[in-house]
This record gives sequence, C-alpha cells and structure tokens, in this order.
Amino acid sequence: QVQLVESGGGLVQAGGSLRLSCAASGRTFGSYAMGWFRQAPGKEREFVAGIRMNGASIYNEDSAKGRFTISRDNAKNTVYLQMTSLKPDDTAVYYCAAGYSMPGAILYWGKGTLVTVSS
Repeated sequence: QVQLVESGGGLVQAGGSLRLSCAASGRTFGSYAMGWFRQAPGKEREFVAGIRMNGASIYNEDSAKGRFTISRDNAKNTVYLQMTSLKPDDTAVYYCAAGYSMPGAILYWGKGTLVTVSS
C-alpha cells in the first residue's frame, strides 16, 4: 500500500509559478512510475505529466509541455511538479498518482491539492 499526500497548491496570478510536491509513504516508491493529473471544474480528470522509475518523463503536449517540469527524488519518496507561466486555464485540483506506467495502470491516488490561477 502506498499513500500519497500532495502539497504546494494555492492561489497565484497568471504568469506566476508554483511547485507541487507529493510525498509517498512506503519503501517501494522507487518501484513505481509517478504522475500528476488534474481536474478542472466541470471537466474530466486529465493527465499532466509522468515520470518513470529511471527518471524519464512524459508530458501532456497540450497542457504541460514547455511550462511544467516533473521530477522525483527517490531518497525522499517525493515527486514534484514545477509549474511556470501559469494561466487561468490551469486552475484545477491536481492529483498525484503512482502506478506501473503513466498515464495508464494507476494503482494509487492522492487526495489532491487545489491550484487557482487568477487573471
């Protein structure tokens, strides 16, 4: 069992930056691919970025490429999402996920952290 706890969300102005963190419990963190998803009001949850056990990353080309950076620190059991040039459309609850691959094969979800981008 892996528990995921997100932090770092909040209110930011358009053009600003935020760094989200996801702390994972358990000693098998390094065995999972990790990822970030988001769900805006009235919309379905969508994949944002993922990172494999070896550190290779993948991104949602439409929403994250060029603005967001995912990273992981296996020693700290933590995955990060650095977000820059934020837009009001980035407003959503951001969820951390762990699984065998990203964006599919999700085994565990965090409860989410709210990011609000004001115009």
